[in-house]
Amino acid sequence: MSLAEVREKMALACKAAGRTPDSVSLVAVSKSQPMERIRAVLDEGHRVFGENRVQEAAEHWLPLREEYKGTKLHFIGHLQTNKAREAVSLFDCIETVDSEKLASALKNEMEKQGRSLPCFLQVNTGEEEQKGGAAPKALEKLLRFCREEAQLDVQGLMCIPPQDEIPDLHFALLHKLGSEFNIKNLSMGMSGDFETAIRYGSTHIRVGSAIFGIRENRKAV
Repeated sequence: MSLAEVREKMALACKAAGRTPDSVSLVAVSKSQPMERIRAVLDEGHRVFGENRVQEAAEHWLPLREEYKGTKLHFIGHLQTNKAREAVSLFDCIETVDSEKLASALKNEMEKQGRSLPCFLQVNTGEEEQKGGAAPKALEKLLRFCREEAQLDVQGLMCIPPQDEIPDLHFALLHKLGSEFNIKNLSMGMSGDFETAIRYGSTHIRVGSAIFGIRENRKAV
């Protein structure tokens, strides 16, 4: 596939769902990709990218952002609190806030740096022990803390369904939680299931391999 083909599939999925194409933002997941592939997508005019490691993102984007103006970076991986300073400095959106401890660290760094980044709360819809994110039943407590105590700009919810399950139930659950807490932005859907995610109301899809190709020893994102 390619960037153009992903955009075409997005448009068709939006039409089938009775939505406009501009209701879904494409986050091109550039993690672990060589610079030449990233440049090729930038040269096609795309400007929203996702990375899951702070140090690798800095290596990619500190030079590229000078050259390609208007680029926006979303952090989509597990963020350790000791990386909050670098993350707040480099990224434009944090999609994986999953604990009060991390929310507090982000609050402190945003105050120090004079920045206010939109944040998404990660929901562990499959309640997998090895995966980050708040359990669905714990979301209300985390949301309240993030908004009232940490005063974060919570704009969305994010999930990564279990690999061995069909994603529909997880997308439906995230949509339900978004409606329940009046959160309109939903980051869900990757290379293999973004069309399904659009049907369930996704506003941000995170697509890597369908745009860049799969690197050796890397799983599709």
